[in-house]
Amino acid sequence: MASAKTKLQLQERVPLPRTAWKLADLAVLFLLLALLAHRVSSLMVASGGGAAWCWLAALICEAWFTVVWLINMNAKWNPVRFDTHPERLAQRSTDELPAVDMFVTTADPRLEPPVVMVTTVLSLLALDYPAGKLSCYVSDDGCSAVTCYALREAAEFAKLWVPFCKKHSVKVRAPFVYFSSGGAAERGGAADDAKFLRAWTLVKNAYEELVRRIENAEEDSLVRHGDGLFAEFVGAERRNHPTIMKVLWDNSSKINSKSESNQEADDAIPSLIYVSREKRPTQHHHFKAGAMNVLTRVSAVVTNAPIMLNVDCDMFANNPQVALHAMCLLLGFDDELHSGFVQAPQKFYGGLKDDPFGNQNQVMFEKVVHGVAGLQGIFYCGTGCFHRRKVIYGVPPDSSTTGIKDSPSYKELQNRFGRSNELIESARTTISGDMFKASTVVVADDLTSRIEAAKQVSACNYETDTSWGQEVGWVYGSMTEDILTGQRIHAAGWRSTILNPDPPAFLGGAPTGGPASLTQYKRWATGWLEILLSRHNPFLLAAFKRLDFRQCVAYLVIDVWPVRAPFELCYALLPPYCLIANRSFLPKASEPGFVIPLALFLAYNMYNLGEYMDCRLSTRAWWNNHRMQRIVSSSAWLLAFLTVVLKTLGLSETVFEVTRKEQSSSDGGDTGADADPGRFTFDSSPVFVPPTALAMLSVVAVVVGAWRAVAAGAAEGVPGGVVGPGVGELVCCGWLVLCFWPFMRGLVAVGRGSYGIPRSVRLKAALLVAAFVHLCTRK
Repeated sequence: MASAKTKLQLQERVPLPRTAWKLADLAVLFLLLALLAHRVSSLMVASGGGAAWCWLAALICEAWFTVVWLINMNAKWNPVRFDTHPERLAQRSTDELPAVDMFVTTADPRLEPPVVMVTTVLSLLALDYPAGKLSCYVSDDGCSAVTCYALREAAEFAKLWVPFCKKHSVKVRAPFVYFSSGGAAERGGAADDAKFLRAWTLVKNAYEELVRRIENAEEDSLVRHGDGLFAEFVGAERRNHPTIMKVLWDNSSKINSKSESNQEADDAIPSLIYVSREKRPTQHHHFKAGAMNVLTRVSAVVTNAPIMLNVDCDMFANNPQVALHAMCLLLGFDDELHSGFVQAPQKFYGGLKDDPFGNQNQVMFEKVVHGVAGLQGIFYCGTGCFHRRKVIYGVPPDSSTTGIKDSPSYKELQNRFGRSNELIESARTTISGDMFKASTVVVADDLTSRIEAAKQVSACNYETDTSWGQEVGWVYGSMTEDILTGQRIHAAGWRSTILNPDPPAFLGGAPTGGPASLTQYKRWATGWLEILLSRHNPFLLAAFKRLDFRQCVAYLVIDVWPVRAPFELCYALLPPYCLIANRSFLPKASEPGFVIPLALFLAYNMYNLGEYMDCRLSTRAWWNNHRMQRIVSSSAWLLAFLTVVLKTLGLSETVFEVTRKEQSSSDGGDTGADADPGRFTFDSSPVFVPPTALAMLSVVAVVVGAWRAVAAGAAEGVPGGVVGPGVGELVCCGWLVLCFWPFMRGLVAVGRGSYGIPRSVRLKAALLVAAFVHLCTRK
């Protein structure tokens, strides 16, 4: 391998000390086991059918919580980080750096504004990497002329933007972030440099004009009155159209140019290709996984880079050296086994203070992801990931250093990759094992000459009778194709590494408001449960393939999120049930056993608060995330669980929902309509019904419990202290009221637009509460 040619390491694997946290893990586990033991001993002496039922339900839920704790302990136990040294790559010639095909996916120009997508594309085109080694492909599943127009205009603006960024060493090369920064240091030039300020003003004005043109572009006007670029969009419907492919900028002719000066090479712009794959109503398009497989095949017959980077349309390159950092990991091991893919943790820009919607997942990426990185490797997160093309093609790691022992025949490659001769030849080159022998382009002529071959492999029926979506490419069968594909890669024996440079590699936009946040969580949870109930279950991969057992258990950290919903809902219903039905599921304050749940409650919450403090987050951020976990569990996770159960029974189909991407105010997307962007918003979606009902029920239970305590006195218990609610049940209901406080505000926010819970949701929730109270009081 080329990595052996240097004496200095390109990367270092650094174990992170965690002794104190391991002791805290064991302490919480001990309290969980003590509570289970107390439950079992109390059930053995308990009498009364209703009381015994409550304690048995609590025992089952608490046993599940113990299992979840063990799963999380396994994932966090051995954290590591990888330090990268891109400056040491300077010892290598440009020829030793592999080419990279960059993929950007977008699906809906209304939910994913083209201005946001353009920012991501421009940040990728301006990376500190040889331009001749980069090609950017944009997949437009919305088949929008506006998206194509935005990319064409972005390609023109890139002629100013890319040279400007490289000449002045701009730190963040997403235009809307750069032009919103204040100081000269952030802008990359001296404040008193008149020449720089003139260039800065010129580029800024050009960017503002770019944004204006894109935002004012109209689909119908472009199709009817635009130039020949948009002729193929005439009559095209979003789900019924042929492949539309445009080479918006072609840099291939400069790759091997001997006369090109160093300055021209530095100012060059990577190739930019627009792709809207063929769709027909009779063919399943497999959502994002299908789009990624089309991009993989199209790029294979056009540029065939051995490394592929994919990012979501709202996740820009925040570190201009991100490709060099990734190469330190891809080239920095003695063999390719340890770097099947390189994943950057998802981080967000412009997030609301203290994460009011709990969707930035900072603690999870800090604690769980670094822990999983110490096992078989970080999960594939669907964006911000560098893959070896051979890994996506299903090549096992055994062939990484010595080449394929038994070279597959043409017929075998045809059955695997399809009937495109160009794709088969490019796949044969990739599978050969040496990424430096693969030419950057398949042929010497320009990229436009490859359009017909690319259209052939992007046809909606091309994958029929091939291995695409199974053993090759992004895997079908789940709405979370990223986790499913990552599991397949790890199950083949590959390992992965975490890419976490300073500053962060990529930054994306987190959804705001209640509907967007819960839509995203519901989509994730649906996909994870589909994986758990399929033949791609991690346990089957560990038993019959090469997925490490601890990596298998680590995948369960997220795969079981939707399974948690029925257990957490049951546990949340126990306190209201006990207060209304005059039962008990917790020991009385006067009993010795009361100290166990009390200590567990305090220890668990102090542990979680400590994690947030360790990640330099506020107490408010901890509370917001704790509260949102209760809300998400009773809404998005619960509906995802029911959706997959109904799908398994053949009663419904899952539907892919695109999460709305937020526009920065720098893009002109902030209308100022929301006076409080951190406040929860609602719509009439069924996802809001269960948490609204729980909020109502908790208030009813607190009122009933308080009335009993003040007016009627505490109920007399029987031996064992099982019957009759105590202070524990009342505190639990009060805690639920605090957790569902956004819904309490929504219930009283009458006439406040999206801040108020719609009347239809309130009515459905009230009927559920009435039915539950009736069941509780029925003799």
